[in-house]
Amino acid sequence: MPSRADIVTFHDPPPPPGEQRYLPGAGPWTGARVDEPDERWAQWYDVLAERVRGALGWRVLDLQHVGSTSVPGLAAKPIIDIDLVVADAADEAAYVPALEAQGFQLRVREPWWFEHRVLRHTDPRCHLHVFGPEAPEPVKHRVFRDWLRGNADERDLYAATKREAAEAARAAGEHSMQYNARKEKVVREIYARAFAAAGLVD
Repeated sequence: MPSRADIVTFHDPPPPPGEQRYLPGAGPWTGARVDEPDERWAQWYDVLAERVRGALGWRVLDLQHVGSTSVPGLAAKPIIDIDLVVADAADEAAYVPALEAQGFQLRVREPWWFEHRVLRHTDPRCHLHVFGPEAPEPVKHRVFRDWLRGNADERDLYAATKREAAEAARAAGEHSMQYNARKEKVVREIYARAFAAAGLVD
């Protein structure tokens, strides 16, 4: 289990010298797009979750719909973000081939960041984030999701921030990581309030 300190800390280490997070042929998406809320997003998660559980069975320690599409009423990019926790995210042989058979493709490998992997799916569109049990990110993502679900004012603030960031990123021809950087300040402010409400910080 992750420590409280790790949950409330924003870990963002750069790739070590000579390392790349994206596999050959992969990279950040461009043309930032934020859609109006869509009731189908929850249904898409159900479809994807069934495929993941069908592929991995009891190897799924936890599976959560996270990110903006998991918050009813929140504008979002039309890509389902899912956190998958397995016993050892570094042991790709234990889960990647089975997921590939269900249409997922490994696109990101970040062993320096809690052994994070990302597999992408195209129909429905999905980013499947894989972590081990010690990683704090799945806990952090659930805290943020649940806070937005329960606080309409925070949800609206985040929606406005996302739209503004997407418009600016498109105008500048920026990719997804630059889009994320544009909304980072507000995201961290929301996280701070969510952490405090959860009793994770004083």
